[in-house]
Amino acid sequence: MEPGLHITLAAERLFTVWGFPVTNATLGMWLAMLVLMVLGIAVSRRVSLVPGKLQNLFEMLFEYLLDLFEKTLGSRKLALRYFPFITTIFLFILAANWLEFLPIYGTLQVGGESLFHASTADLNTTLALALISFFVIEFSGILTLGVLKYGSKFVNLKEGAMMFVVGLLELIGNLARLISFSFRLFGAIFAGEVLLMVVGAFVPYFLPVPLMAFEAFIGLLQAAIFAILTMAFIKIAIEPPHTAHAENHKHQTPNHKPV
Repeated sequence: MEPGLHITLAAERLFTVWGFPVTNATLGMWLAMLVLMVLGIAVSRRVSLVPGKLQNLFEMLFEYLLDLFEKTLGSRKLALRYFPFITTIFLFILAANWLEFLPIYGTLQVGGESLFHASTADLNTTLALALISFFVIEFSGILTLGVLKYGSKFVNLKEGAMMFVVGLLELIGNLARLISFSFRLFGAIFAGEVLLMVVGAFVPYFLPVPLMAFEAFIGLLQAAIFAILTMAFIKIAIEPPHTAHAENHKHQTPNHKPV
């Protein structure tokens, strides 16, 4: 293998702050946050009553996403409530995925270690994002339906053993989201990073360029998948249990007398 090709699964520790380790993935995460904050401030300062081309573009994108959220969640109120959270997740993951293509990633070093590392290629970051989404999803269901009604989706003792087993499977599926959320994003970005490193070491001039374009698309796709799944699971969480649906349907269906 070419000397200098260094692939590691874990992020590399650079220094500590008050006893807390700071890795190159942490610096990559801070850089993504900084870029988003600077862009947000720059865009907000240019807002005017007579929008220019850039403001028109952002307003069209805003309206498109808000309409998409409204169609998925079922109401404008819910779309406005969850729009900041879901959009922030999407933008952060996208920024973290795309910033790894900057030349400072892998070239700037401190003590022989890379100064910046893609934060989404670190399992700690993706697991933290998965935990945030998981708790927002579960608390949305609890706050919308109440503890008992939301809990009846998972512990159902009134409708027989079959529904009790279905509830347990639903609970296991909810917990499995932590694994699917974190490992899907981590696996896709880490695999792309390793592929680019290997190809860049052996065929450094032409092949990495189309692969970088492909990985940029994968980064966009993974950010969209994470955000869309979060929104879809919020929609599922705030819906009433199936028993409530059945009761509502029974009350709304008129009684038909046999002929």
